[in-house]
Amino acid sequence: MRALVQRAARGSVEVAGERIGEIGPGLVILLGITHSDTEKEAAFVAEKCMNLRIFEDEAGKMNRSLLDIGGEALVVSQFTLYGDASHGRRPSFTEAARPEQANPLYETFIELCRSYGVRVATGQFGAEMKLSLVNDGPVTIMVESR
Repeated sequence: MRALVQRAARGSVEVAGERIGEIGPGLVILLGITHSDTEKEAAFVAEKCMNLRIFEDEAGKMNRSLLDIGGEALVVSQFTLYGDASHGRRPSFTEAARPEQANPLYETFIELCRSYGVRVATGQFGAEMKLSLVNDGPVTIMVESR
């Protein structure tokens, strides 16, 4: 499982011109799922994202987590995080899990994040989405389960 985590001043996602999710200060998490992922990987990545210390403290050091600042999270499924562009010019997505496996793990990840008391907005699995983000910093971190 891969999560591209971006510290955000705000973020939103639209499907078919309708805004379906938005957050204020917090994290935009793009989530990629591969064939071998289970609930164990989802729990590991959710815990890491919720406790990742990438927000500044009073001294200006990245020393506070999403939980510490009371921030929100926007979680969007992103199978292209498992794209392989090492051969040719068209990426291969064979490492991305099929929707019947990935969607339940995506939903599990969302519920795990909510279990930390975080307000979580989401994209729509499998939909064509427009994501807006004001990256704060910018700060972007890749979190992987292995």
